[in-house]
Amino acid sequence: MQTLLELDKLYKTFGHVKAVNGISLSVPAGQVLGFLGPNGAGKSTTMKMVAGFLEPDAGTARICGTDILKDPKKAKASLGYLPEGAPAWGEMTVLGFLKFCASVRGLPDAESAIGKAVERTALQLVLGQSIETLSKGFKRRAGLAQAILHEPDVLVLDEPTDGLDPNQKHQVRQLISDLAKDRAIIISTHILEEVDAVCDRAVIIDKGGVVADGTADELRALLPGRDDATLEEVFHHITTTDAQEDLS
Repeated sequence: MQTLLELDKLYKTFGHVKAVNGISLSVPAGQVLGFLGPNGAGKSTTMKMVAGFLEPDAGTARICGTDILKDPKKAKASLGYLPEGAPAWGEMTVLGFLKFCASVRGLPDAESAIGKAVERTALQLVLGQSIETLSKGFKRRAGLAQAILHEPDVLVLDEPTDGLDPNQKHQVRQLISDLAKDRAIIISTHILEEVDAVCDRAVIIDKGGVVADGTADELRALLPGRDDATLEEVFHHITTTDAQEDLS
């Protein structure tokens, strides 16, 4: 399978804190990767470097073979990014926001692209509403709509179902599964059930480095004698012990 997203020895330090410490991984077309770790492990910092919002101290990310540092415009043309908190301009309406995003990206048929993104994210009822008045769940969906607006080959989603009710979570997970058929998708999440629901593979990081990489079943195998272990138990075991096994 073609590799669409590649992280090559990413490092980022803030003062004396090593936020990201040599993370390398690749995601092929058709795969959804769950990116897991405790608070402060370096998940969002890694995501921001992949998306070009933060420059790494060393290493790089490649989107569809294009180095995000050497040719950021070309790399970002193939990237959809939902940042943590889904920041947007609160005074804009949802439709105005999506029109603005389509204009910035120079989409030739903006109306069609917006219509498709709105249908996929079920935003029809709030298109005329200002973003600052939306519920947390609708804000996330507006952020997701802009991320998929240009049909990117790579999606980087930071907590995509945060704030959604159970039905909305199901809808977004189904959308992610549908989108993944010919894309590479990386999801940062603290909801471990999401890994079982939509991810083909999971990477767990701790203290800025990869400590486990594998399918959900391979990660469960890291807990000796517990074939029935939940991912939450495995996650706790890996991130609170010296279990540093890499299954890649």
